Amino acid sequence: MPVPSRRVVSAERVVQGGCVFFLRNATLDMNALADSLSVSRATLYRVVHSRDRLLGDVLWRLAERLLTRACAETAATGVEGVLETTRRFAVGVRQARPFRAFLRAEPATAARVLFTPAGGVHARVVDAQKGILVAAAGDPTWSPADLDGAAFLYVRIVESMLYAELIHGRRADPATAERAARAVLEAC
Repeated sequence: MPVPSRRVVSAERVVQGGCVFFLRNATLDMNALADSLSVSRATLYRVVHSRDRLLGDVLWRLAERLLTRACAETAATGVEGVLETTRRFAVGVRQARPFRAFLRAEPATAARVLFTPAGGVHARVVDAQKGILVAAAGDPTWSPADLDGAAFLYVRIVESMLYAELIHGRRADPATAERAARAVLEAC
C-alpha cells in the first residue's frame, strides 16, 4: 500500500494565510486555517509550533505594515518625528476593526501574545522602535544615549495607551501618554 505524501507548507505561507484569516475573522481557528491551507492540523502545528506564536507572527506582520506606513508618512524629524510616527501608528491600530474585535473577544490571549515571549510581539515592537530612534537621531538636535532603554520605556508607554482597556479596563488619555513618551525621549 503506498504511503500518502505529506503536504509541505512554508512558515511564510502559513503567516500569509493567517493574516488573511485573521483579517476576515478577527481570530485564528487552527482547524479552519489548516483546511484553508490544505494541510493537516498536525502539519500546521509542526510549522508554527503554537497558536500563540502564529498569532504573534500575524499581529506583528499587520502592525509592521501600519508602522512602515506611519514612518513613510512622517514629515517631522527628531523627537517630533518619533511622536508623529507614533500618532499615525496609533490611529491605524484604533481603526483596525479585526484587531479591536480580537482584543474584546480574547483578552487573555491578546495580553499573552502582545506582551510576553509567547507571541513575541513586544520584543519585535521594541526592536522596531529602536530603529525609529536610530533614524530620528540623524537630527543633530537630538541624540539618544541609551537606545535600548529608551525604546523599551517608550513602547511600554505607547502600549499602556493603546491597550488601556485590555490592561485595566478603561480608556487612556492619548495626550497624557504623549507627554510621558515625550519625557522619555527628552530624557535620553
